[in-house]
Amino acid sequence: MALIGQPAGFAAGVARAAEILRRADYPLIYGLSRSATAGQRAAVELAERAGAVIDTTASMCHGPSIMAIQEFGESTCTLGEVRNRADLVIFWGCHPGASHPRHAERYSVFPPGRYREGGRSDRTIVLVGPADQVHEWRLDPQGAAADLVIPLERGRDFEAIAMLREALRTGSGSDLPPELQQLSVLMRGCRTGVVFFGLGLVETRMWSDDALPTAGNVNVGALLQLVAEMNAHARFFARRMRLQGDVSGADNVLTWQTGYPFAVDLSRGSPRYNPGEFSAGDLLDRGEVDACLLIGAETLRYFSRAALEHLQSIPTILLDYPGADQVVSPEVCFTTAVYGLHAAGTIYRMDNVPVPLRALADTDYPSDEAVLRAICERL
Repeated sequence: MALIGQPAGFAAGVARAAEILRRADYPLIYGLSRSATAGQRAAVELAERAGAVIDTTASMCHGPSIMAIQEFGESTCTLGEVRNRADLVIFWGCHPGASHPRHAERYSVFPPGRYREGGRSDRTIVLVGPADQVHEWRLDPQGAAADLVIPLERGRDFEAIAMLREALRTGSGSDLPPELQQLSVLMRGCRTGVVFFGLGLVETRMWSDDALPTAGNVNVGALLQLVAEMNAHARFFARRMRLQGDVSGADNVLTWQTGYPFAVDLSRGSPRYNPGEFSAGDLLDRGEVDACLLIGAETLRYFSRAALEHLQSIPTILLDYPGADQVVSPEVCFTTAVYGLHAAGTIYRMDNVPVPLRALADTDYPSDEAVLRAICERL
């Protein structure tokens, strides 16, 4: 533990962190994707005790996807079902070889499954992405290529999905561009299909500096409707390509504890949910919070300059792994154990399947759960 650049004992760090939260009128708790279930529950308890806003890294990435799922629902499956059943796999707006290097190897492209014994030979793989990048994308770090690559102009995803929906409804794809016409044939002819969609469809700040964070839920909503309509012809599913470690677990725990998955305001004693108003990046942009507790800082580099400047101007508490990059200088910093290495716990895989982790090495670092519960007790 450290206080403003000076080493300090655990008790002193806890006391100072509790003092910061106690004095704050409107504190923010943000992060949680480097935590496990126990740490995330402790963060919600602390947010309730402190009357804080609590938000996860989803607000910087797949928050718009969650909003679309709330509006339209989601036809989805586990990664095991993809491996065992899918004969058509579409990656839309994501570069799996860079963002998820073992995805193709373990689940979506190469492994043989119960009904796909031939592995890669039993699957057709499609990549859809921006025209200036998608031809360079690969399925894994070894350079495996897709069967069909569909380049789209940036910002034309909604139009492409709308054309596909119309072609699949009418049974005619003659008005489609050649690549989309080929994709519509593949979709009509498959037995089980899945669309893995990423931040290129969601259009968040993590994908592009000039992206419009509010446009993504419209794109994802159109894709979810397309997938739902495809189930009249074949099994068809959609899955988000989640990025940060246990962000799926953070969604699940916040929903379980508060009724909402991210951007939850607990300052009035009951949960209020409103992405944009209570999202961490927007709160910091507007300078509305007067203290911040960061549980993992891996997404801070995607915050706007105004948000980072405000974050640097208010008392900040940071809990993070050993050796983690520090984008801001916190007033109190706790180095915490790594789940799955130093500490046991439960996390959620990107398909929302809970996975137990064991501790493999001894450490003197406390878990984030221990730190958060100590601060909560001190409050």
